[in-house]
Amino acid sequence: MGTSDAASKDVTVSLAEKKPIVVFVLGGPGSGKGTQCANIVQHFGYTHLSAGDLLRAERNSGSENGTMIQNMMKEGKIVPSELTIKLLQKAMLESGNNKFLIDGFPRNEENRAAFEAVTKIEPEFVLFFNCPEEELERRILNRNQGREDDNIETIRKRFKVFLESSLPVIEYYKAKGKVLEIDAAKSIEEVFDAVKVIFTTKVEKVKRHRCNIL
Repeated sequence: MGTSDAASKDVTVSLAEKKPIVVFVLGGPGSGKGTQCANIVQHFGYTHLSAGDLLRAERNSGSENGTMIQNMMKEGKIVPSELTIKLLQKAMLESGNNKFLIDGFPRNEENRAAFEAVTKIEPEFVLFFNCPEEELERRILNRNQGREDDNIETIRKRFKVFLESSLPVIEYYKAKGKVLEIDAAKSIEEVFDAVKVIFTTKVEKVKRHRCNIL
């Protein structure tokens, strides 16, 4: 156990030393986060990390953690924050990049507090794709016609969970002046135009600030 703890500490130290630029990407189901993250990766050179994708990959790997994730998901339990954070840290170090979009995380206040406590990293800002529930429902139903898990009740449940869990995270960072909100009800092109303005101005500011420190 001691060896595992020491390894985790080493990962945390080496990651914090790199001073990575981290952007949390949050929004309800169907808000277009994935599409816009792909655009940001292409145009601004970020690495896109989805907490859900990392957990699924670990679950399918057959590792000890993978078995635990599988069992917890089967029982409808939430995977411990520490495990998700460990997977994010590993992916960040292995990417060789220093700029990250973390998509769909933190899902709740406990995730947020744990991420900052474990990694010693605060996000540069939070990109919040805000979209009315009616538009989200319309998009998901149109996109996934015939899929059992995307009926109206399921979509509403997912949106309710988002409001209850993720909005407190957004409010926390809003109080720190770190939330940049985008009207995600617009077309993909219009949304990305707004995203481009944010990344061009914000990223340049970060670069200048870091150069001044150095």
